[in-house]
Amino acid sequence: MRNRSNSGVRLDYYQRLLNKTILKYQNPVTGLLPASEENSHAWVRDNVYAVLSVWALALAYRKTADLDEDRAKAYELEQSVVKLMRGLLRCMMSQVEKLERFKHTQHVNDSLHAKYCSKTGKTVVGDQAWGHLQIDATSLYILSLAQMTASGLQIIFTLDEVSFVQNLIFYIETAYRTPDYGIWERGDKTNHGLPELNSSSIGMAKAALEAINELDLFGARGGPLSVVHVLPDEAQQCQAILLSMLPRESNSKEIDAALLTVISFPAFAVDDGEKVEETRDSIVTKLEGKYGFCRFLRDGYKTAREDPNRLHYEPWELQVFERIECQWPMFFALFVLDGLFNGREEQVKKYSEKLDSVMIKTDEGIHLLPELYAVHKEMVEQEYKTPNSQKREAIGRLPHRWGQSLYIISKLVQEGFLSPGELDPLNRRLVSEPKPDIVVQVVILAEDEFIQSKLWEHGIKVQTMEEVRPLQVFPASVLTQIYSLLGRNKKMGLTGRPKNEIGLLATSKLYTYRDQILAFIPQTADEHQFYLPKDTLLKLDMFANDVGFLSSYWGSLGRPLLIFPVSTNLNYLDVGHNPPGALIGTIKKLQSGYIAGTRVHLGNLADFVTTSCITKLSFLRDPSHSEEVKHFVGDIFNRIPDTRPRLLSSSRIKTRPRSHSKSSVHGIVRRSRSIQVDPAQAKERVPSPPSLQESLKKFERGITVDREQSGGVPIPTTSAHGRSHDVEFPIQRPHSPNLHLKGSLHPLHYSHQSPCSSSSPQLFHFFHQGTKQESIINVDELVEQLNNTEVLHEQADIIHYLYLHKGPDWEITIDGKKCYIKELLVELYEKAGHWKHWGLVRHTAGLLKKRVEELALAATDLLVRQKQLSVGLPPDRERVIMRPLPPDELAKIIFDACGEDLSTASLTQELLIYLAMFIRTEPKLFNEMLRLRVGLIIQVMASELARTLKCTGDEASEHLMNLSPFEMKTLLHHILSGKEFVISTEHTNVEDECRLSVSTKKVGEEATEFARLSRKPHAKMQKSIHHIDPNDLEKDDEGVESDRQGQWLRRRRLDGALNRVPVGFYPRVWKVLKMCHGLVIEGQHLPHSLTREMTPGEFKFALHVEMVLNRIPQPEYRQLMVEALMVLTLLTENDNSKLSFSTLIYVDKIVQTANAIYLKDQKIPSDVMEHSKGAAGISLHFYDTAPSGRFGTMSYLCRALATILPIPVDKDANVDCAVS
Repeated sequence: MRNRSNSGVRLDYYQRLLNKTILKYQNPVTGLLPASEENSHAWVRDNVYAVLSVWALALAYRKTADLDEDRAKAYELEQSVVKLMRGLLRCMMSQVEKLERFKHTQHVNDSLHAKYCSKTGKTVVGDQAWGHLQIDATSLYILSLAQMTASGLQIIFTLDEVSFVQNLIFYIETAYRTPDYGIWERGDKTNHGLPELNSSSIGMAKAALEAINELDLFGARGGPLSVVHVLPDEAQQCQAILLSMLPRESNSKEIDAALLTVISFPAFAVDDGEKVEETRDSIVTKLEGKYGFCRFLRDGYKTAREDPNRLHYEPWELQVFERIECQWPMFFALFVLDGLFNGREEQVKKYSEKLDSVMIKTDEGIHLLPELYAVHKEMVEQEYKTPNSQKREAIGRLPHRWGQSLYIISKLVQEGFLSPGELDPLNRRLVSEPKPDIVVQVVILAEDEFIQSKLWEHGIKVQTMEEVRPLQVFPASVLTQIYSLLGRNKKMGLTGRPKNEIGLLATSKLYTYRDQILAFIPQTADEHQFYLPKDTLLKLDMFANDVGFLSSYWGSLGRPLLIFPVSTNLNYLDVGHNPPGALIGTIKKLQSGYIAGTRVHLGNLADFVTTSCITKLSFLRDPSHSEEVKHFVGDIFNRIPDTRPRLLSSSRIKTRPRSHSKSSVHGIVRRSRSIQVDPAQAKERVPSPPSLQESLKKFERGITVDREQSGGVPIPTTSAHGRSHDVEFPIQRPHSPNLHLKGSLHPLHYSHQSPCSSSSPQLFHFFHQGTKQESIINVDELVEQLNNTEVLHEQADIIHYLYLHKGPDWEITIDGKKCYIKELLVELYEKAGHWKHWGLVRHTAGLLKKRVEELALAATDLLVRQKQLSVGLPPDRERVIMRPLPPDELAKIIFDACGEDLSTASLTQELLIYLAMFIRTEPKLFNEMLRLRVGLIIQVMASELARTLKCTGDEASEHLMNLSPFEMKTLLHHILSGKEFVISTEHTNVEDECRLSVSTKKVGEEATEFARLSRKPHAKMQKSIHHIDPNDLEKDDEGVESDRQGQWLRRRRLDGALNRVPVGFYPRVWKVLKMCHGLVIEGQHLPHSLTREMTPGEFKFALHVEMVLNRIPQPEYRQLMVEALMVLTLLTENDNSKLSFSTLIYVDKIVQTANAIYLKDQKIPSDVMEHSKGAAGISLHFYDTAPSGRFGTMSYLCRALATILPIPVDKDANVDCAVS
């Protein structure tokens, strides 16, 4: 018999250690590990972490086996692992009904249980008796299942079990938007049962989704049917939200030691090295102690000051746990593993020594790791005074199996029995390694030969949909339907994947089904639901964003493939039946190999088959699946063409000479709008230059055409190239009997009055008299006018009135044909879309209650990045959205908040889409903004147009509504970024019609103007302040000085409306609150007790402060309050903890006093002073003063602070100002 090697002896020691601390408690029937000998409850998370050490030891025995006995031990350990993992699988499969419900509801009561009976495998507590929703536990199970299967273990035995695991993937893939109770089962740290969005849960879910994707659960013995699939967009969403949250754990926990499991072993979920370092450093700085790491700040679990008679804490008592939180030694083991995986020898040495110092050695020589170390109640006061100075005692479970398992794993790796790669066969640890540059493959497909020939005229060769065969191209909706079959199992009652929309990453692959190769068009190309794709410029802009997105987030093998369809709809051809210049320009950029800084390769679809990522649709195995796939595809290609005409028939419509009498409901659409511009900005303004005024008239109504000379027949126009053509849509379509509304040369022609101009006083008075006067309107006369008019605005006014007073299902006769109001409304929507009259498009979309396809996803993208939302115009109709909502419920809130203003309801949805696009691509735009108030943003956009165009508030709101979606997005971006912009007019191909264009103000112009302004004598500038008319503060006069005048007032209005605050603002306010009894802001109280409940970096505290500031209706006054609070924070940061105030601090009083000091210093005449009062009685001159400098607002606020607060002074009554 051979002697055992040294390695064999050490492995035998660890086997004995494992048997005495973990395996001896494993139930022989279920394979589960109870919490203790007295407690038979088996937690999913604890069981998985405990069995990881058994798996690791089995790997070590398999690697260094000296004898057959060692191989036998390896097999024995492996079967213990399989037994436990299958035991947990059996427990979860017994709750398949809850799993099925949760996929659709994400409700806490429908979640799988977090613990089961270790003896029977059954549930041990009710659905509401415990915080069962713990996505990190289920994700950890899936991640460990994937790693163990990849190492050679077979845990899944049947295809039914494969289906269940596939549905477990659906269970966790919404982790990025599902608040849960987290790794400590508490949710909010007050332990009141409030679930939160937790970074540790999102990170573990992201790692599990990536690890198990395309994995064969039968291992080497499996086939196509045992492979599980994950849609890459779900993992990418988790990644984006995780990066936006780190290093914060949740709203109530600014940091958590559990994040170490996300940035390191076992998840390795973060691929941003800087974010990993930031999170690790934050954990060490804030949570490390002599005996371990605190779980999170102010954790009261098992401390001497915790009340054992209740589970929850009162908010005010959380502060008593500060500095005496229990310390968990298992995190020392995690830091040892982190050092081993990252090659940090110093870290390994440091925490190995700390780990050895907290181990408890038994009489048998067994090293046990206790659950936690606590401060004895007699030493609490000394620990308060000097943290980490008192000796702690080990309490809780001994050993703590979770920690004991991590200790054993760290020793096995440290002593060389295992390499880090053997514990990570799926190479999760390499996630942060640099990746090669991505080349995005782009295919442009023409819908038919007509489009193909038009592009060829510009030297662009593309294929049609027919020419790419045998490859087949389908819309993304078909892929959604196909993936709804994934995981379907009738025997178990599993319906498969919920029919959520398919993301861009999924449609950028090729798919094989039987012998066919399938390609899919992205979801953003679907034009059937909402009007955004009707704008060619916006669609091209979104296409460029998609290319950049793929370049940044593509992680699959092969290159991404992006299909861009060019269809024969009204968006890709102008009235001269030519492709628009923007489309040609974009294609030329693609041909150059770069677009928006991203490498692209433009080519034919067949050329990219060998270089693209290809996924097999192997789950389509049942005969019923084949039939359903045929059904999906058949629905697309066998659909009966829509009999509705393409808006304007190619055949002429005989028209009667229209009457020039104005409709009795003239202007009703425009008057339904509720956007209000600040009254100070709506006063009389200097008229715009005549050229701009004329352009704006063209923008609103088009060029007036003399029809009397032509007998009411549309006049052919001459194009820029000298060819005569009509403005009818050029593609020949069969005339449909469903055409009801008359066409015209230009449907925006509106007598001699712009629709933006005010209606007659009589009409305005009439429409505000209520139903009594409305009964005077003759409906038959309106119908007759609708029969006669060809003017789009008149048609819209009449249809709007009939829709509101008769309903959508009211039958009407137009030109002898019967139809319903709703049909006319749909035709009006399409017609307005054709003529690109976006004001009517938005209004009719609101009447039709259209909902943008990605509305819920957009709102979710904003919410999960810790941005609250509000919709509706403040102050009366504002509705706050604080959690993700289903699409229909969200749309209902928006329509309710906007009331009768349906145009604003459509615009609100539109802006939510843009905000979500920006937060995904430019998250820095939203720094220090906690709540996005869409209604207030709309008001700011309108006021900015009023300022730039020098028009009234009503005109500005009309201009805003008529901006194209692309220009609306551009304007919003300028508002968020703070960039100066200019409004110009652009000629379109429709007659000489002009539309507004938003562009960035040239840097050279700004620099030149600033230089000229800076050369102006200072004395002359000071002298001129007494002669400033407050009504002119925002005017853009010819002089450079007046151009700069009003910029700080505008800046404060913008920042106040966007709720933007300085960096680090909320933690600084916390310090101010700590030194006084409270802050009062406009009657709203921030009590000192908040500092007892919340920590400085806690997101909940920031929300409390934001809630108080949002009660101030005037944005510029709100921003002065923020500046006053910043002065207070500078005082606390520079007083060396000497100051303390025993009274409330009235922040608004500081601002009012600073204003009074300013007026006194500037010696402004009383008459000017009286007429220059702005919001809350503050001088407009003070609002328009720069914050910094000797005469800046911050200087006056400091002087006001010294006047109001009892700040120490010297013998000469001088303040020792450390702020300056």
